[in-house]
Amino acid sequence: MERLQKVLAQAGIASRRKCEEYITAGRVMVNDVTVKELGAKVDPAKDRIKVDGKPIKAEKKLYIIMNKPKGVITSVEDPGGRKVVTDFLHGITERLFPVGRLDYDTEGLLILTNDGEFANLLTHPKHHVPKTYHAKVKGVPHGSLLEKLAKGVKLEDGMTAPAEVDYVDVDPAANESVISITIYEGRNRQVRRMFDAIKFPVEKLKRVKFGPIPLGGLTRGKFRHLTPDEIKSLTDAAKQREKADT
Repeated sequence: MERLQKVLAQAGIASRRKCEEYITAGRVMVNDVTVKELGAKVDPAKDRIKVDGKPIKAEKKLYIIMNKPKGVITSVEDPGGRKVVTDFLHGITERLFPVGRLDYDTEGLLILTNDGEFANLLTHPKHHVPKTYHAKVKGVPHGSLLEKLAKGVKLEDGMTAPAEVDYVDVDPAANESVISITIYEGRNRQVRRMFDAIKFPVEKLKRVKFGPIPLGGLTRGKFRHLTPDEIKSLTDAAKQREKADT
């Protein structure tokens, strides 16, 4: 017997935490009975499990990296009819979902999968998988301000954890600079809020690395499959971070 949310995640429905939301919302049935308790256990070989009235079935596990364009929703659907990241997965018939989020105005590296356990491993707060962004700002923040970002800044939801910050490019003529920042948290719009805190609002934001995986030369709006070695390196990175924090 296994927890219902784990079985749903393994079937590629969504991440485990999202599956928990489906359960508490009454969207999941086991043997034609709605189950809302997160502690419920099922036998996936015997029990009939449905989500929104549709039986779940095991799918081939896929792991994809894409270069999300600006102006695209990190979701599988949007009631407003705006473009979503899955619109770019041409030729993919499996139901994939994003691992974490990128804001509407943020571009860059996004991982999608139908492996809920893998997604949960990479996004769970206790694992703290690092993510690196390039932030383009107007002006050139003084080194002391970058040191402040690195040590942590106070936001409305508390102090940020230590980060790694450095200059990528400085253009005095255009009065612009690009700053690299690696964070170990996943707060909402965190990088933008951190730069707002030092009075250098972000004009353009791009995620260039997730854990050990760089975006590389992947064209905007395109995707590729992660290799087995890359999948393992992501899994190892998450587990190593957990060990380092215990």
